[in-house]
Amino acid sequence: MHKDIETIFRLLSLPVPAGATTRGLAVHSPIAGDHLATLSTTSAEAIDDSIERARQAQRHWRNVPAPRRGELVRQFAQRLRAHKREIGSLVTLETGKIIQEGLGEVQEMIDICDFAVGLSRQLYGLVIASERPHHKLLESWHPLGVCGVISAFNFPVAVWAWNTALALVCGNAVVWKPSEKTPLCALAVEGLLRSTLQEFEPACLGVTQLLIGGREVGEHLVSHADVSLISATGSTAMGRSVARSCASSFKRTILELGGNNAAIVCPSADIGLALKAITFAAVGTAGQRCTTLRRLFIQRELYPFVVEKLKSIYRTIKVGSPLEVDTLVGPLIDMHSYDAFQSALEQIRAEGGTVTGGGRVLMEQFPHAYYVEPALVEVRTQGGTMLLETFAPLLYVMAFDKLEEAIELNNAAAHGLSSCIFTQNLAEAETFLSCCGSDCGIVNVNIGTSGAEIGGAFGGEKDTGGGRESGSDAWKAYMRRATNTINFGSDLPLAQGIKFDVS
Repeated sequence: MHKDIETIFRLLSLPVPAGATTRGLAVHSPIAGDHLATLSTTSAEAIDDSIERARQAQRHWRNVPAPRRGELVRQFAQRLRAHKREIGSLVTLETGKIIQEGLGEVQEMIDICDFAVGLSRQLYGLVIASERPHHKLLESWHPLGVCGVISAFNFPVAVWAWNTALALVCGNAVVWKPSEKTPLCALAVEGLLRSTLQEFEPACLGVTQLLIGGREVGEHLVSHADVSLISATGSTAMGRSVARSCASSFKRTILELGGNNAAIVCPSADIGLALKAITFAAVGTAGQRCTTLRRLFIQRELYPFVVEKLKSIYRTIKVGSPLEVDTLVGPLIDMHSYDAFQSALEQIRAEGGTVTGGGRVLMEQFPHAYYVEPALVEVRTQGGTMLLETFAPLLYVMAFDKLEEAIELNNAAAHGLSSCIFTQNLAEAETFLSCCGSDCGIVNVNIGTSGAEIGGAFGGEKDTGGGRESGSDAWKAYMRRATNTINFGSDLPLAQGIKFDVS
């Protein structure tokens, strides 16, 4: 076990994760390729046992009043506040995110917990006007049961919190399968939640469960008959596999899949603001966000100026260890991501694109890690590799003439997650937001594609999966709705005026 990991777990007052007695899941830090831990994976029998414990605990948890369930989440948030630095450091060690982004992810967990606490007193149904005298028509909402959560490496704890905070206040149990690349973050925050549960409601301790392992563990969770919902974050290919499996038993899904996000820069744009937003959206998290900006469409007259400004900014970006406070871009997660990045650049060159940057750096200092320069690619037309998501700091840049053309280019991608426009023109902004504008689930004006707040429902359309997590009314995905009709009269009138008289 890496000494930094031991230190963090002790500061969290949690047991240091036990290593595998035989060959298990090896965890490495992308910062320098250091071995962090080797963990035992969850067997098929243990998966079944975990789901059964969750199912049994949920039978108690569903009867706990919703505001009381919210109090658990509030107390968990207090633990997160107390240990924000330790958890943020663990996120940085395991994902390679810069310190500010690691801390920001923990803050996102705290924010969604605060949202869920308020929600625990607002799980409202409707009272509906009945067409029949002395009848009341209403809706009521009930817990689903056991919810499965599969999270990705790039947000190893925040996305779990989006799901878990809401699922818990809605009365559900949660079984979590984190990315095999970031299981230590999962062990830490799950440990904090279990400690909170132990003190708060011991009878419901099993209401959260953690599974460690790779694809086979996730597949077992997805196919289990006692899991009512699967919320999965990952690639579109993974999402299709999950959807097919769940469809066979009509299991609910929340799918947060890939993104090939675009920005449009109009003639009236505040260029200084746009450049800042574009840069963060394109290179933040080393381009490893589903909301990363990957396609940039610039009005033709502005194109030369904006591109040169971007190249100048790119030259100043510090790529380096995320443990250094002035670093803006850390490493890619692993060699596989680096190889995919380089393969995309080779294909782009073959297709006629002009590439600036994209090379590997810091090889002498970090021979077992994969640091790269952000790449800016100028293209004349959209197609080929540009329409494929590459999970790296790769930004395509292209000129356009009319807004209608730019909107068509934005919507041409198979994914439909995030999009934005930079303009001071009201008509242009409103057009982009309208039904004739962007077809994405997130549509922004004068702000980049990444950095969503928890208050709004998060998710996209098309190959992004169509699910919604976090704020707004996303809570409804974790509950089942019942329509109730109550007759408090002495007659039995039928709906739609139907007559059916019997003696």
